[in-house]
Amino acid sequence: MSKNSDEKIKRIVIVGGGTAGWIAAAGLSSLYKSEDLSIRLVESEAIGTVGVGEATVPHIRHFNVKLGIDERDFMQKTSATFKLGIEFCDWNRKGQSYVHPFGAYGEPLGGVGFHHHWVRMRKRGDTRSIDEFSLPVKMSHMARFAMPSPDMRSVESTFSYAYQFDAGLYAAYLRSYAEARGVVRTEGRITGVTQNAQTGFVEAVVLENGETVEGDLFIDASGFRGLLIEQTLKSGYEAWSHWLPCDRAWAVPCKASDANTPYTRATARDAGWQWRIPLQHRVGNGYVFSSGFLSEDAACATLMANLEGAAQAEPKMLSFTTGVRKQQWNKNVVAIGLASGFLEPLESTSIHLIQLAVTNLVEMLPDMRFCDDDRDEFNRIMHLEYERVRDFLILHYHATERDDTPFWDYCRAMTIPDSLAYKMALFRERGVIVNYKDGFFLEPSWLAVYIGQGVIPEGYDPLSERISDEALTRYMADYAGKVSAAVQAMPSHAAFLEQYCPSAVVTRRATAGAV
Repeated sequence: MSKNSDEKIKRIVIVGGGTAGWIAAAGLSSLYKSEDLSIRLVESEAIGTVGVGEATVPHIRHFNVKLGIDERDFMQKTSATFKLGIEFCDWNRKGQSYVHPFGAYGEPLGGVGFHHHWVRMRKRGDTRSIDEFSLPVKMSHMARFAMPSPDMRSVESTFSYAYQFDAGLYAAYLRSYAEARGVVRTEGRITGVTQNAQTGFVEAVVLENGETVEGDLFIDASGFRGLLIEQTLKSGYEAWSHWLPCDRAWAVPCKASDANTPYTRATARDAGWQWRIPLQHRVGNGYVFSSGFLSEDAACATLMANLEGAAQAEPKMLSFTTGVRKQQWNKNVVAIGLASGFLEPLESTSIHLIQLAVTNLVEMLPDMRFCDDDRDEFNRIMHLEYERVRDFLILHYHATERDDTPFWDYCRAMTIPDSLAYKMALFRERGVIVNYKDGFFLEPSWLAVYIGQGVIPEGYDPLSERISDEALTRYMADYAGKVSAAVQAMPSHAAFLEQYCPSAVVTRRATAGAV
């Protein structure tokens, strides 16, 4: 049923720029079609943005396709590399590592998931790692890359990919995109907020120069401070720091080495973990840590001592509390990005959660009546998504054998949410991976972290026994051979990038150096 013109939202105001604000501007200007809609983004260059999140998950590709963004152009202008997954080093034990891939392990056989067959053969004495049956894991190990095959019968179709890019360049790219579709940017610091005396709805923001920016719907992309959603509307915050105790992060870029890998690395440290995100023109690095177990100075020293190249800036420190806003949509304000909650970047979910919020908002975009049902459903879905990402992150910390520092002792022994305890128990007992209609991480992701961190099932689906040991041995050898052959035939990640999307940043620097 169509809305009449008096009911339609006509003025959307986005408070804050950066990655979150410009994703909202780009998404709303492209996905919500209305000739009489105006979108205005207010940001202050003096405030700046966090801008350290540079790794993504495959869902960003679908969002870009919806917006009609050309992949090569986008990757060139953001100095992007391809990402096949995340390598986790030293998480279960020091010296051990595994890859969480964006792709499958083997394929179902006889109606039974592959990992059940792998567990069965492991109990028979087969010592092969489950990695031997994952194309993206083997591609990561050998730093190879090629596009997935469209032939679903081919082993080359069994993976997906995401990107690793410069967050500042990405925000600038989306700004150009949004402004070309009518979004108006206003420079200025917000010094006041006007609310309706009866309803409490936000009516306008007031800038330092005295200008008033009025709107019908406000998007709060103001970062941790939550200018509208919290400072103005007091929406409340549900802290999860007792399960995710890291509350600080140092971040610094460094000169790129020759190791242009198609994956992000997360290396466990004494009181948290260090990220490595390789771009075409530099490497992003950071140490996410718990201030309750390590001083800020010691964490910074650890990070700077573990860079692969010369630092390209002074390290920047961020403070945060993991958790989620109790209401991400309150009255006529919708919070996105850091204003809506923060789940540390261990699985690169920040940008996905922003894009998910924008997509859900477009589907439920209110009219001037601001129906409670729309708001409640949005909050329900987004809170559920945050909870399920939360559980997946907790699994990394809790499923460990490390007992070498007080931080890891705490994580190993802590009481976990019932929702996660239930999932872990089912997997330990008989290899069952709990699947939900909603929730980002699918079966292969849970499988990767479970097995990578030593959670091996005691049992397996008895239907696996319908296939003989001999037939299963032949099948597994054949599949592992196909994976190996496919990877051997691929070009290196660096060679593929150079042919497909050489970075505009790198090209400009190379040209300047040749003059």
